[in-house]
Amino acid sequence: MPRYTTMATAALAGCLTLGAATAGAQSLTPVPSANPKAPGVVAPNVLSVELDQVIRATGSMLLENPQSPAKYYGYNDDKPNLVPLPPPAAPGEAHKTEPDKNTYLVLRGQRGADPSYDYGTHFMFQGHESGPGAFPNQQGYITRINLDADVAHRVTLMGTKDVAGNPLPVFDGSTWYPWAQRLLFTAEFGAAVTGGVWQATLDVPSAVEDISGVLGRAGYEGIQADSAGQLWLAEDVGGASGAVNKQAKQPNSFIYRFIPYDKSDLKAGGKLQVLAVKSKAHAGDILFNSVVADDDILSQDVKDLHTYGLKFDTHWVTVHDTALDGSTPFDANGLAKGKGTPFKRPENGMFRPGTGFGEFFFTETGDTNALTQAGRAFGGFGGLFKLSQRRPTDDHGTLSLFFLGDVAHTGLDNLAFLTRDHLLSVEDAGDGLHTQRNGLDSMFLFDVRLDYSNAANQPVRILAQGRDASATIDAHTGGLGNDGDNEITGIHVSDGDPAINGVLGNKTPRPFDGRWRVFYTQQHGDNNTWEIIPNPGVAEAMNGDDKDHHHGWDDDD
Repeated sequence: MPRYTTMATAALAGCLTLGAATAGAQSLTPVPSANPKAPGVVAPNVLSVELDQVIRATGSMLLENPQSPAKYYGYNDDKPNLVPLPPPAAPGEAHKTEPDKNTYLVLRGQRGADPSYDYGTHFMFQGHESGPGAFPNQQGYITRINLDADVAHRVTLMGTKDVAGNPLPVFDGSTWYPWAQRLLFTAEFGAAVTGGVWQATLDVPSAVEDISGVLGRAGYEGIQADSAGQLWLAEDVGGASGAVNKQAKQPNSFIYRFIPYDKSDLKAGGKLQVLAVKSKAHAGDILFNSVVADDDILSQDVKDLHTYGLKFDTHWVTVHDTALDGSTPFDANGLAKGKGTPFKRPENGMFRPGTGFGEFFFTETGDTNALTQAGRAFGGFGGLFKLSQRRPTDDHGTLSLFFLGDVAHTGLDNLAFLTRDHLLSVEDAGDGLHTQRNGLDSMFLFDVRLDYSNAANQPVRILAQGRDASATIDAHTGGLGNDGDNEITGIHVSDGDPAINGVLGNKTPRPFDGRWRVFYTQQHGDNNTWEIIPNPGVAEAMNGDDKDHHHGWDDDD
C-alpha cells in the first residue's frame, strides 16, 4: 500500500480551497481544455497539476494463470498480435477486453494461482466489458489486480465460467455486497440477450452464479448497496431513434431498487422496484410512450425533468416479487415500462456521504451526438440527477436536476464522491462525438453545494483524457474489430473496507490519507488501470511554504 508523505498531503491541503463558492477555487487547479482529437496523433493524459498517476495494471500483462480466452489482462488470445504488425504479417490484433468498473477491497488471506506466494492485502476486482465472438455471445471474465504483488503475480484470473459451466458474459458494473460476502457484476446487454446480475465468491477460482432470476434481465450497469442492504441499479439501454428526430433517442432506461428477503443470501429472492416520477404536466407519473418515440423525445415531461429548479415527487413501484412471480429470469425493462419513469441511459449512481444514504446521485449519458434534436433543453446531452429520501428504505422521495449537460460536458457515465461535497464524474462521449466537438473525454469535479443553473458555476476539469498509441492505431485503422479512442471508466474512491460499515456512502472519503485511494481505468487502446496520487513534485516545491501537516482533505478547508 502506498504511503503518501505528509509533505504531499499537506501540500494538497494547503493549496486547495475546496469549500470556496467560485468555480475556479472550489477544487483542484482546472485543466484548461479537453485534448483535441487529431488523426494519427498520440496525446498524453493531462491532470490537475496537484495530481499524478501510476499504472497498476496494463493490458499486455500476462495473467498469472492464463486460460483461454483470457490470456492477458486487457487482451484475449484470439490472435497472436497485441498490436497490428506491418506486412507480410497477418493483419489484425487480439480482441481488447476493456476492464471496467473497479471494486477495491483490503482483505487478508487471499490466495491465487501460486500457493507459495504472499499476495498482500490490497486488491482490485474487475469484470471485462468486451470479449471475442459475435454479439451477444461474447465471452467475458473476472480478474483481480493484486496491488501489492510483483508483475508476474499482478493479475489473477478469477473465472471464465459460472458454477453450471456456462461461459461468463462480458461485464460492466461491479460492487461488493458485504452481507452475503459476494462480489456483484452486471451485464448491460438487456433482457433480450444476456443482461443481468451475477454474484461471485472471493475464491480463486471464483464460484460465479447468475442471480438474474431474482433481479431480472436488463441492461444493468451501475449497482450499489445502501445501509439497509438494498441494491440500487442504473440501467443503460439506448432507446429507438425518432422518425422525425433521427439524431435523438427515446428515453428507455430505468432506476431500480432491489429489496432482498435475506441479505445473507440474495438467491433467496426479494422485490424488484422501479422509480416512478410524478409529472408536472399532467396527472399521474412520467411513463414510457411505446407508440411514438418522437412523442417522448420532445415531450413536456422530458423537458421538465431537464429544467433547473423543479422538484418532482417520486415513489417506488414493485414490478417483480419472487414469492409471487417465481425465480425464472424475467424481462425487468419490459416490466418497468408503463410503471416507471424512463431516462436517457442513467448508467451509474452513488450515495452522497454524510446523508445517511438519503441522497443518491446518478448520471444520465444522453444521446452522445452533437446533432441531437433533443438539444440541451430535452436532455440530449444528459446530466446528473439527485434523488432524495429521508431514509433509503422509504417508498417516497423527491427528484431534481443537479447538472444539465451540454456538448462540452456530456456522456457522463461513472461517478464517485471524492469528499462529502465533491463529486467526480467522467465522460464516455464516444468516437463520433469526439470528432464532432474535436475533444476527447474528461473527468470533472462537481461541488454538490453549488447551483449549476448559475452560469458562473462550472464543473472543474481535473483530467483531460489522452489517447495512447494503441488507441490511435485503432481509431484510424479499419477492420481491426477493436474500439478506437480511449474512454475513462471505473472512477472509484474507496478505503477498501469490506465490512458492512464500509459500504460506499457510509464514510466520508479522505483521499490520499494513506487509506483512501482513487482509481480509474483507461479503456480501449492499452487498457491501463491507473491510481491517482498526489503529485510529488508539487508537494516538494510547496514544502518550504506549507507548514500544515494535515493528512487528507476536509470539505471545510
